Amino acid sequence: MSPAARLRGLMPDWISDPKVWRTEVLAGLVVALALIPEAISFSIIAGVDPAIGLFASFTMAVVISIVGGRRAMISAATGAVALVIAPLNREHGFGYLVAAVILAGVFQVVLGALGVAKLMRFIPRSVMVGFVNSLAILIFMAQVPEMTDVPWAVYPLIAAGLVLMVFFPKITTVIPAPLVSIVILTAITVAAAIAVPTVGDKGALPSSLPVPGLPDVPFTLDTLTTIAPYAFAMALVGLMESLMTAKLVDGITDTHSNKTRESIGQGVANIVTGFFGGMGGCAMIGQTMINVKVSGARTRLSTFLAGAFLMVLCIVFGPVVSDIPMAALVAVMVMVSFATFDWHSIAPKTLRRLPAGEIAVMVITVACVVATHNLAIGVVVGSITAMVVFAKRVAHRAEVTAVVDPDGKTVVYRVTGELFFASSNDLVGQFDYATDPDKVVIDLSAAHIWDASSVAALDAIETKYARRGKTVEITGLNDPSADLHGKLTGELTGSH
Repeated sequence: MSPAARLRGLMPDWISDPKVWRTEVLAGLVVALALIPEAISFSIIAGVDPAIGLFASFTMAVVISIVGGRRAMISAATGAVALVIAPLNREHGFGYLVAAVILAGVFQVVLGALGVAKLMRFIPRSVMVGFVNSLAILIFMAQVPEMTDVPWAVYPLIAAGLVLMVFFPKITTVIPAPLVSIVILTAITVAAAIAVPTVGDKGALPSSLPVPGLPDVPFTLDTLTTIAPYAFAMALVGLMESLMTAKLVDGITDTHSNKTRESIGQGVANIVTGFFGGMGGCAMIGQTMINVKVSGARTRLSTFLAGAFLMVLCIVFGPVVSDIPMAALVAVMVMVSFATFDWHSIAPKTLRRLPAGEIAVMVITVACVVATHNLAIGVVVGSITAMVVFAKRVAHRAEVTAVVDPDGKTVVYRVTGELFFASSNDLVGQFDYATDPDKVVIDLSAAHIWDASSVAALDAIETKYARRGKTVEITGLNDPSADLHGKLTGELTGSH
């Protein structure tokens, strides 16, 4: 085999596939166009120059395309991160913001190495559905300001953009419909000189590449204590949004991604972004949906090109990009919000079959996200609600039945179900201490002991019988339950 053939064998299949290349390149271009107004808006939220958000989107996308764990996912400057670090910039200045971004990246690398990504398995499906639906609502709500108090021409332009994106794929899917929509609407507004808000109205685009450097702050313990809380909050919010997005893309593409690598990659990307004077960021769910669901991208190339095209568009084609009507990008994002929403989850047929607790978790997750505009808060509150619902449901599964031997000298209590803090609380009251015979057998062969609360409950039962001169024998413990019971019994009351 020739060296060239061996090299081709080591390369991924998509490198030699022109169709994949076309899809990835065009997807990257669409995402780059959609990133520009978003990055500028997030810069305004953070209280920094628009170029800072654009630089962050460039470095985040390029770096994460190399070190990230989820292919085709887009990371850039985000509103969640902007909200977290805006107070720091407002109170202490831009240098502290950059230092916090670098420290947040370090925190993310450490958390990733410690295995924080494994916590994703504790997020139930109802929370995931609520996350997706609330995300779709937030994407749509973010477009509402662009559709209020604007010239009347904006509305037909948005409608035309939506029509193009619905019907153009029926003609061909070679070129992404959002790109066609943006090009056609821009051409119409420029040719007809229609006065509508444009990308250029959002802020000035950068004219040169970012330059690396150290943050302009005193390197003291006081600086560290000032930025650490903001950096840690940014690290947690960024990781949660990124891991949830990665899980969402896993489901859409039927592929698995390395969440630990993604966590560490997010940290590396934020460290690099900080040294280039960016405002930091995390996975962008809206842009990821454009890339994966709308444009059909599946590789790291689209992510890399999204960042690269972003800078090329700003620096080389700035005047042209500035003329893109916001209506064209609003139409793209409205389409994304409708494509992202899980309509099946709210269908009457689905709701009739779902347990009330699952529906409650989904609704609470959506309500929290929409009320706070923070996806991380919604996920945390939703997950806690799901745990409470689960605990309440399982708590009723512990049942006690008593059988007295014919000789009347022994009673056998058979316990069925899961014994933990919620179910074991009622256990003590289900025994007849006064009238039971002298020998009591508690059969746990159909039960499992999960925590110290259950061991303490069994100890309390034994103590109540002992006060009446009766003996208790516990039987049928499985190995994990026997091990936990053996370690803790008699050790939880403080008296031996």
